[in-house]
Amino acid sequence: MHGGGSKMLGVVNFITFLASIPVLGGGIWLASRANSTDCIRFLQWPIIIIGLAVMVVSLMGFAGACYRQTWLLRIYLFAMFFIVVALLFFIVFAFAVTDRGEGQVVMNRRFLEYQLSDYNGWLRNRVADPEYWATISACLRDGRACASMRRPARDPNTGMLVTEPPVMFYGRNLSPIQRIAVCSISIS
Repeated sequence: MHGGGSKMLGVVNFITFLASIPVLGGGIWLASRANSTDCIRFLQWPIIIIGLAVMVVSLMGFAGACYRQTWLLRIYLFAMFFIVVALLFFIVFAFAVTDRGEGQVVMNRRFLEYQLSDYNGWLRNRVADPEYWATISACLRDGRACASMRRPARDPNTGMLVTEPPVMFYGRNLSPIQRIAVCSISIS
């Protein structure tokens, strides 16, 4: 490898190493929280593993580039290939399980209504399973998805601020996570 390319590889891997520190720190912080919820427990280990993997791979690339160790650069190349293949697999999997989910227009609502039967069997079975649905609904509750949708509205008769009526709520444009929360309210 030429000197310029080796330096560039070293710089890129050093920056990647620095970027992995907050990711790993965030995973450790999530793991150390005493009042861990299901969502936090679900996220903490993948975040820690991703942070460690990026840190180790970037250290291999940095050391291999700086010390001109071809065996270390070969391991680095294999690890990067594995990470790229895993990322592509995840992307293809995510598209495959959510492919057919198209919302239907419902009268007097500005957002689309999604049916569980529209989705892939794997995703449908996961959401329909009471154990997984308990985890999903706990995440929605912990994230206060429903509370964040609540908006005050003026009562035309009294002029006081009250929670908006359903007609106003259904007339709003909702984000995808808010649509899921609406679904969780109607399922719970």
